[in-house]
Amino acid sequence: MSGWLQAEDHLRGFGGFHGGLALALLASAMRAHAPELELQSVTGRFDRPLGAGFSIDSRLVRAGRTLSVVGAGAQGEKGTAIEASAVFARRGEDAWQPVTPAPPAAPGPEACEVFAIPAEFVPIATSMEIRPVGAARPYAGGPVPELIAWVRLVEDDEAPDVLRFILLMDALAPSYAAVLSTLAVVPTVELTVRQGAGLAGAVSPWVLLRATTLAASPDGWVDEHIDAWGPDGTHLGSAHQLRVVRAV
Repeated sequence: MSGWLQAEDHLRGFGGFHGGLALALLASAMRAHAPELELQSVTGRFDRPLGAGFSIDSRLVRAGRTLSVVGAGAQGEKGTAIEASAVFARRGEDAWQPVTPAPPAAPGPEACEVFAIPAEFVPIATSMEIRPVGAARPYAGGPVPELIAWVRLVEDDEAPDVLRFILLMDALAPSYAAVLSTLAVVPTVELTVRQGAGLAGAVSPWVLLRATTLAASPDGWVDEHIDAWGPDGTHLGSAHQLRVVRAV
């Protein structure tokens, strides 16, 4: 992937080009350096928002027969905006006892109402359908910093591959926003996404996400964990976000 990419307005999140989509594009570029290996983990550090356009560069950091490390960056008009790295590995034998988290109790997506995010607030939300589970909503002043919802991309009915999965893992509002009663921005500083073994067998476009704030400091740093399951309860993967709260 080379050249200048135009960051069209409908692909923006809150305040800039959508972080999950940007990380998926970086992962795609890095995958070219390890075409025979599977993506195990990808991490992006967001130094500044991406504006109207950007370019992507990628490089092989370490090549191995069973494991490779690749790096990449997104360069905006003001310099480096995102620095990323990924681990790719050859699939091994199924010789070990798997451990996966159990999904939360949730009705199917058809039983949950659509949560419409205003396009002027988060333009890329028009490309996603979000159906919350339970009463928690962003900025509703709830008791628990957690959000659970079914999400899918509306432009196709394909089950998520690894790149779609990276995008969807950044689909929800910050879980910390569930305990806020006034508007504040909670941008991502660092995002790590790891696919689970179940993602390869996914057959539904719907993904059940549970985003939970594990800890939040008095000065606004938020440690968030996200898990994903398919409608059949199969664990699809997880993500970890470092966020920071800032007053509007």
